[in-house]
Amino acid sequence: MATMSGQSRTWVRAQRRPRRALFLSSPIGLGHARRDIAIAQELRLLHPDLQIDWLAQHPVTRVLADAGEPVHPASAMLANESAHIEDESADHDLHAFQAIRRMDEILVNNFMVFNDVVEETFYDLVIGDEAWEVDYFLHENPELKRFAFAWMTDFVGWLPMPAGGDAEAALTADYNAEMLEQRSRYRRLRDRSIFVGNPDDVIDASFGAGLPGIREWTAANYDFAGYVTGFAPPSEAERAAVRARLGVAPDELLCVVTVGGSGVGEALLHRVMDAIPLARRLRPELRFLVVTGPRIDPASLPRRQGATVRGFVPDLYLTLAACDVAVVQGGLTTTMELTAGQRPFLYVPLENHFEQNFHVRHRLSRYGAGRCIRYAEASDPAALADALIAELSHHVHYRPVETDGAARAAVLLGELI
Repeated sequence: MATMSGQSRTWVRAQRRPRRALFLSSPIGLGHARRDIAIAQELRLLHPDLQIDWLAQHPVTRVLADAGEPVHPASAMLANESAHIEDESADHDLHAFQAIRRMDEILVNNFMVFNDVVEETFYDLVIGDEAWEVDYFLHENPELKRFAFAWMTDFVGWLPMPAGGDAEAALTADYNAEMLEQRSRYRRLRDRSIFVGNPDDVIDASFGAGLPGIREWTAANYDFAGYVTGFAPPSEAERAAVRARLGVAPDELLCVVTVGGSGVGEALLHRVMDAIPLARRLRPELRFLVVTGPRIDPASLPRRQGATVRGFVPDLYLTLAACDVAVVQGGLTTTMELTAGQRPFLYVPLENHFEQNFHVRHRLSRYGAGRCIRYAEASDPAALADALIAELSHHVHYRPVETDGAARAAVLLGELI
């Protein structure tokens, strides 16, 4: 039998098509972008020839630009989900489930953009980090799948808020039942389902009356990557360097205040600004760094002595790791970054946001991390200041957060290429 010459093998390798992946990262909070970039970097280590394109919208594109990641030109055609979420929120209240129900037009538009992209260019792998529209409409139109598809999420199951009563309980159960039916009918559609966390991070609740338990079903249908921070906790020397860069003197204390990247936390920022003078009266050495994120204008906040206001802060996790205490919204990424850094913090979930009030709170409780306060409690500046000072004095010892989640997720994804 004739064998291929070395020159022929070189020609075949030269003609081999480079492998490509399309990454979709949810714009509802910047945490998806940070963990997805970490996973993409690990994936390139496993497959150096892999080209990754990003189909994303603001504010994710801001994070991608800082990281030097290539954003697909069709991203400009996506309807903005963050703007819709901001329109649905008011005074630290976001009914997340109902907001998702009212964004069908946005989801249809964005799926059509996605479908045009994958029709124009062949991708070996599509990774959807809570890309709800792609997952839903592919299940409804399975003939459109022409690539390996991986789904990632950090929570499973729509849950009703108590204020919604029986009607909302029935609606969330109906949404969950539809998802379960889709997954049962088209098991081949997702080539991999990855949960960003561990089995015990899944809430022990039911999908609804007559439906299975969420934790039991998730354990049977997902692979678990462990939590993805995308960084190793900074050393004491690194923390000291960050504090020095921020201008924090050795005899000063630093409180970082941040509400994520979706732009719905402005009301909480104003309440914290009202509490700053009272907190500094109790601890004059306390300084504040207030981070508004890319969708809230820093100029919209009042000025306070001892407080610095900034917009978007790259590598915010380093600043959080360098703080003495923090006040944050109830988003998973920021609270888990503080957990990984063993920092004391207050977190104020958005009212009627089922994920922050149930899924995130369950996970933080498992880690023994943070102190949850209701937004109503934060309405009294004196009470908020007292809670902040009390938390500042709290010696914390949380459950450790793994640092290899991104690498574990990359291995699971790399098997599909």
